[in-house]
Order: sequence, then structure tokens, then C-alpha cells
Amino acid sequence: MEKFTVLKGVAAPLMLANVDTDAIIRMERLSRLDRGELGRWAFESLRYLPDGSENPQFLLNQPPWRSATILLAAENFGCGSSRETAVWALWELGVRCVIAPSFGDIFYGNCFQNGLLPVRLPAAEGEAIAAELRSGGREITVDLVEQQVVTASGRAIRFEIEPGRRQALLEGLDAIGVTLTYAADIARFQARDRMRRPWLYPLSD
Repeated sequence: MEKFTVLKGVAAPLMLANVDTDAIIRMERLSRLDRGELGRWAFESLRYLPDGSENPQFLLNQPPWRSATILLAAENFGCGSSRETAVWALWELGVRCVIAPSFGDIFYGNCFQNGLLPVRLPAAEGEAIAAELRSGGREITVDLVEQQVVTASGRAIRFEIEPGRRQALLEGLDAIGVTLTYAADIARFQARDRMRRPWLYPLSD
């Protein structure tokens, strides 16, 4: 998993509430596509017209925002089903951070397992950042080391994040990677336990 430390990039003010995982990636696409093929279909119902052409009204189809690596959204982003593929689709679209007042709980956890940073900021702060972006400031900085978002005008806004999840992102570790950092401790425990309770362990060849 890629490390996340400091990200400076174009931020798109997609200020929609209750964007569910089906809006991010439709279920029927998942039966035919593999990981690595989902980015084209992210936000499909918003991004494309019925004839398959791009919807020019959709923010991410507009030139300033096509290269966005950061999304701003309204409350409850990623609600709905538990599909991890929603995070995969955003990643393949180029998104590395989503800023919103709140997230669907399972989506929030899935972000950390895939190197995508979900940042919770109050709605008023999100709207203020969005206003700056609409008025001409395109890039913001999300600094996980300092736990702050720096707006286009240079204003720094602190955000909170669980220490364990923060550290895992900084080191580029998913749940398995975190577990493997304790490999030596696990091996020592198993060696002691094998001596105490040998009947629990299969005989070696």
C-alpha cells in the first residue's frame, strides 16, 4: 500500500450529501470488471449521459477538476452498502483523499485499508474551502504528518484522526501489514506456547 504523508493537489468541490457506494460504483459493473478497471465507471450515473457521452454538467468532467486528487463532499459520503470496490474505484479515478463532515462507517474503514485518506471537517469548514476553490484557488494541501488541511489561501485547518490509523497510513500498512510488524512478538509467543501446550500444535515433518 502506498504511504500517505503530504498531498498537494487539485481539490474538487463535489458538495453532494449522502453519496452512496452505488453512486460511486454501480453493482452491475462489479460482475464484469476486475480491480484496475473500475476508475472509468466511477460516478457513472452522474458522469455520463444515457447515450454514453460525458455529462458536461458533472464537476469532474470540467477541465479545472478532471485532475482532482482530492474531493470535497457534504455529509454521509460513502453511505450504503459495504462494498470495498467503491474505494478502489475512487483510487483508480485518481482520488487520494476525501474531505467531508461525515462518512459511512464501513466506507471510512475501507479507505484506510487501501491508502485513501478520509478527513472529517465540520460542514462550515468544507463550505469555506469549496468557496475558495470556486473563486479560483484550485489546489489545497492535506498534511497527515501535521494533521492539517491548508487551503488555497494558506489557511490551516486541523483535523483529528485515530492514532493507529494515522500511523498505518504514514507507513503504508494495511491490516495485514500492521500485524506483520508484530511478527517477532508472535513468534516468541508461539515458541513459549508450544512448550506449554504442545498438543495444540501439529507435529513437524
